[in-house]
Amino acid sequence: MPTPHSLELLSVANALADAAAAQSMRYFRTPLEIISKEDQSPVTLADRAAETAMREVLAAQCAQDGIYGEEHGRERLDAGRVWVLDPIDGTRSFITGSPLWGTLIGLLEGGQVRLGLVDMPVLGERWWGVSDAQGRLALRNGRPVRASQCTQLDQARIVTTSPDIFSEADWQAFDTLSKRCAMRRFGGDCYGYAQLAGGTIDLVVETGLQPYDYLGPAGLIEAAGGVITDWEGKPLGLASDGRVVAAATPELHRAALDLLRA
Repeated sequence: MPTPHSLELLSVANALADAAAAQSMRYFRTPLEIISKEDQSPVTLADRAAETAMREVLAAQCAQDGIYGEEHGRERLDAGRVWVLDPIDGTRSFITGSPLWGTLIGLLEGGQVRLGLVDMPVLGERWWGVSDAQGRLALRNGRPVRASQCTQLDQARIVTTSPDIFSEADWQAFDTLSKRCAMRRFGGDCYGYAQLAGGTIDLVVETGLQPYDYLGPAGLIEAAGGVITDWEGKPLGLASDGRVVAAATPELHRAALDLLRA
């Protein structure tokens, strides 16, 4: 069982998710101005309002902690704790009225992922995981979850958000891997990571991600017994290259890495 300190930090994460949802749900399925970022990804008033609300919570409760946010930049990254915030992961889903977008919250302590939260406001599902020296705990709406025990590619269910996220070479690697699996699915944005933590998906492979896209899911997946790294098998952090492979078991993870790096 995680320490009381870890559970106190989880209460902060839940407050962050509540603050984000109060803003994002106001704007969901309403007319919105769509703005393109420099990388051509879309952003809306909802994204910015939700992150502003999250930062207000941190200013009140954890003013000395660092923040790495998608919309409003980075602060105090040399702090002992850094909160990694994605107010609306899956902005394209949000814009098109799909319910498969979420709020992602990760917490780094000493550079290590200690906590991850995936909140799906439209679905009414909140997934979170905590790991520390005393243990691990992963829950969905208060009920324990665990990654599957799948160890074989030919039995694995694999998901990625879209073929469009891959370079040509990375797509060839993903295509080779996914065709060895029992089933492959596209779409879902961050929900694929939650499904892996819950045992209904066995592999998630993606590229082109930012720390706010993968560190929240990483905390959840590791607490649920899964494995998540970059494509070289290295732990994820703020400086990772954005290529992510998450698996239900170490054996499945190794098999996936072997094909991705072939």
